[in-house]
Amino acid sequence: MATNDHWLSLVQEDTIEPDLPICDPHHHLWDHRYERVEPRYLLDEVLADINSGHNVVSTVFVQCSAMHRADGPEAMRPVGETEFVNGIAAMSASGAYGPSRVAAGIVGTVDLRLGDGAAPVLEAHIQAGGGRFRGIRHSASWDAAGPLISNRPMPPAHLYLDANFRSGFAHLARYNMTFEGWCYHHQITELTDLARAFPDTTIILDHFGGPLGVGPYVGKREEIMTQWRKDISELAMCDNVVAKLGGINMEVNGFGWHERERPPTSQELMEATRAYYEHTLQQFGTARCMFESNYPVDKVSCSYNVLWNSFKRLTADYSADEKAQLFHDTAARVYRL
Repeated sequence: MATNDHWLSLVQEDTIEPDLPICDPHHHLWDHRYERVEPRYLLDEVLADINSGHNVVSTVFVQCSAMHRADGPEAMRPVGETEFVNGIAAMSASGAYGPSRVAAGIVGTVDLRLGDGAAPVLEAHIQAGGGRFRGIRHSASWDAAGPLISNRPMPPAHLYLDANFRSGFAHLARYNMTFEGWCYHHQITELTDLARAFPDTTIILDHFGGPLGVGPYVGKREEIMTQWRKDISELAMCDNVVAKLGGINMEVNGFGWHERERPPTSQELMEATRAYYEHTLQQFGTARCMFESNYPVDKVSCSYNVLWNSFKRLTADYSADEKAQLFHDTAARVYRL
């Protein structure tokens, strides 16, 4: 049960286009995360959200450092997360919980700084994933001001430029694995450099490249936006990069939705953040973009129904083919669902 359920209930909306098929390509599963509004997010909890009105036919789990093994070789401990998620995916695939297929694709993590040592860890993930493992995420979200997200260790600076990291990264194409790029806005150029160096590896930009709005970035949204637009345009020139549209309602983005007396409506969400969506769509095109929930992290700001309503308001004038790509087809293709 989310700690902000009562607050979220203050805004109720009818579901827009309830029959439109959706693949949610970015959510998490965990337990004992007491720093989050939903400390426990397992099958029952994710089903409650995806069945709240929209037609979510499949989902992709993305790494969140959940259920790592407590012992064994350090490098292999993240494989525990894939084992954990694959169990939930198998439960969903039984059909006993409804037609939606939760965690039809699984994205885990490997410390790519292991270089060639990353290969056996990738192989262990693939084996543990039961045919569902699709790639990894290795966060580079570093800032000179220090950790901006509580309870998360900060990676070293310039991770995506590191020679050892790139030695490990080189193994992803061999296994047909994707890579999730999670960084902050001032690091997008480093992800672009990585994408150019490895044109045969599909790279997925998470959360618009993490435009920050807290700490030293308070009150600098327009200044940041100017540079962000340039960097996104340059990244989009890399044909091997696709973009996730979402994950911008976290505390770190600085909109402060969670501090209001009432949560935002889908119209308010859409209007406040549409510049990020529209510029990314303009640069990448619908065939290289996919909407994401980033749940339950973004649940701090809005309900699942309201979030997907905001995406549907944004695309109200889009063609049926464009909507199909954004809400389902791009994700299903990229994650081979």
